[in-house]
Amino acid sequence: WRAASSVSAAGIVMDVHTGEMLAMTSLPDFDPNAIGADPADNRFNRVTLGVYEMGSTFKAFNTALALDSGLVDIDDRFDASKPIQFGRFTIGDFHGENRWLNVSEIFKYSSNIGSARMALAVGSARQRAFLASLGLLERPAFELPERSLPLVPRQWGEIETMTIAYGHGVAVSPLQIAAGVAAMTNGGLFVTPTVLRRTPGAPLPERRVISPETSRIVRDLMRLVVTEGRARKADVPGYPVAGKTGTAEKPRAGGYAHKALLSSFVGVFPADAPEYLVFVIIDEPKPTAETFGYATGGWTAAPTTSRIVARIAPMLGVEPRMPAPGAGALPPPPLAAFEEH
Repeated sequence: WRAASSVSAAGIVMDVHTGEMLAMTSLPDFDPNAIGADPADNRFNRVTLGVYEMGSTFKAFNTALALDSGLVDIDDRFDASKPIQFGRFTIGDFHGENRWLNVSEIFKYSSNIGSARMALAVGSARQRAFLASLGLLERPAFELPERSLPLVPRQWGEIETMTIAYGHGVAVSPLQIAAGVAAMTNGGLFVTPTVLRRTPGAPLPERRVISPETSRIVRDLMRLVVTEGRARKADVPGYPVAGKTGTAEKPRAGGYAHKALLSSFVGVFPADAPEYLVFVIIDEPKPTAETFGYATGGWTAAPTTSRIVARIAPMLGVEPRMPAPGAGALPPPPLAAFEEH
C-alpha cells in the first residue's frame, strides 16, 4: 500500500469451505505495545468496521443471482450498445464494448450496463432477498466487537437495483464481501466467518444460497476474468486464480470523486477446486509509471493478490497445477484490458 502511495489498505485470507479467517490485516497498523503512540485512525479495523461501496466485485453476486433465479441463461444477451439514461442518472461502461453482450461477456468485460439490465430482469425484490441471504444487509456475525452495519438505500427502486448490480448504492465491509464470494465459489454454501479454528468433524454454520451448478459457472466466469479479462496480473504459475476486480469511485458531497478510487480484487485458488480466498482492497492508490497511469483494481490489487498467493499456497499445502503438455503462456494483454470501473 505504501508503494501505491495509498491512504490505507486491507487484506483477508479465508478458507472458503469452513469460513476460517487465516489472515486479516488493516493498514496503517499500530503497535499493540504502545497503542497511544499511533493516531487513532491506525486502530480502525478496515476489514470489519469499514464499510465501502465495492464496485465491480458485486457483479459476482449479481451474476449468480441472475443465473440461479432461472430468469437469465448464460447465453442470454443484453443491450450494452449505449449508456442507460434514467432521469438525471447515466449508467455507462468505463471501457465499453458498445454492443449486445451475453452473460459471460458482461462479466468478462465488467459491463455496468449489462449488469444493470440483468438486475432489472431479476427484479428489486429478488435482488434484495438474495443480498440478505448473503448477510450483506445486516451487521455480520463475527467474534470481533468492531463490526459495522452496512449502508443500504432507504428506497430500493429501479435505479437502486441497477447501481447495486455493479457495486454502488450499498456499502459493506471487506469481511462481508469475502464471506459472500466464498459462498459463490465453494459450491453455493454460505458459511459464517470466524477467527477461531473449527472443530474437525463438527457441523458447520452454513446455508445454501445458490446451486452447485450456478457456483461452478461463477467460478468459470471468475477464471475467465483472470485468463482473458481485466485481472491477468492476478494469476500465479501453478496456482490458477479465479477472481473479480473492483474499482469504485469514492462518494463525496454532491456525487463521486472520479480520481479517488477504491481498488480491489477478490480471488480464490486453485480455480478448478477453490480452497482459499484472498481479498485485497486499496484506498486511493496513486497511478505510477509502472501501472502506465492507471490505479484500478487490475493494476493494483490484482498483482498484490498474485504475490500473496505465490507466497502462501506452498505454506498451505496446496498442490501446484502443472500446465498441459504443449500449453503455451498467455499472450500479454493490451493495456486497455486492465482498465475497469
